[in-house]
Amino acid sequence: MTAAPPLPRTADSGEPPKDRSISAHYGARSLISKLVVHLCVVFGVLLSIFPFYWLVVMSTSTTAEIFGYPPKLTFGDSFLENLRNVVQSVDMLQALTNTVIVSGACALLVMLFDSLAAFAFAKFDFPGKNALFILLIATMLVPGSLSLVPSFILMSEIGWVGTLQALIVPGAANAFGIFLLRQMAAGSIPDELVESARIDGAGFFTTYWRVAVPLLRGGLAFLGIFTFIGAWNDYVWPLIVLVNPERQTLQTALQNLNSLYLTDYGMVMAGALISVVPLIGVFIIGSRHFIANIAAGAIKG
Repeated sequence: MTAAPPLPRTADSGEPPKDRSISAHYGARSLISKLVVHLCVVFGVLLSIFPFYWLVVMSTSTTAEIFGYPPKLTFGDSFLENLRNVVQSVDMLQALTNTVIVSGACALLVMLFDSLAAFAFAKFDFPGKNALFILLIATMLVPGSLSLVPSFILMSEIGWVGTLQALIVPGAANAFGIFLLRQMAAGSIPDELVESARIDGAGFFTTYWRVAVPLLRGGLAFLGIFTFIGAWNDYVWPLIVLVNPERQTLQTALQNLNSLYLTDYGMVMAGALISVVPLIGVFIIGSRHFIANIAAGAIKG
């Protein structure tokens, strides 16, 4: 009984024609799926960028061009005029300086106090630790609007109404940041490192600075960006507590650009563009550290 002759093979690949056609079929399907994924990513990026592009277009246009039909999607030539109107209407330099001070101070204080509390919750035992942490998490369920009136009364009692301290001190710590960093510290800071620091005679703050901070750098970068953007865009609380026009932040100053009867929307959009551009720079600078630490953690893992 003779064996069946083998299937013919091609001279270059050594595969049977049927297997080669199957490989080509799956290769084409893989190429199509990759193309679809890339098209979806490109579409998502364009969809995300379009609002910022539309903001730039409106900031370079007049009010008539903004409300024209069909909508104008190209840049205008009125940006310098709109920018000059913004500067003449509000004190943008003072408002920008106040906003940078408040946002920077809030970000630094939140990173400091939240990381200290998170390190203590994650790596140290003390009486009432679990109950205190549960109470801390429960505060996240309370809407922030409920604290506006009590906070204003407190600021009034200590004489901080109309000052930047009323914006910085209440935002110096938050439950979200403590919870976030506590979860990171519990998983990324080995107990052996903390014990080694104790054996070497390091105290709490030395251990925090030399052990916890380097390992929490990625989380601190994210928390700093998140807090800075939140403080920068805050509108309701500064509008309530800052009664002095010289102490206005950028968001409360921009609302003065709206007129009761006639609003120059080109000027308003130019002011909004001024308030957005610094945030993009902060995000680009901070995200480099955040992404670098994520990549380093992935390589180590």
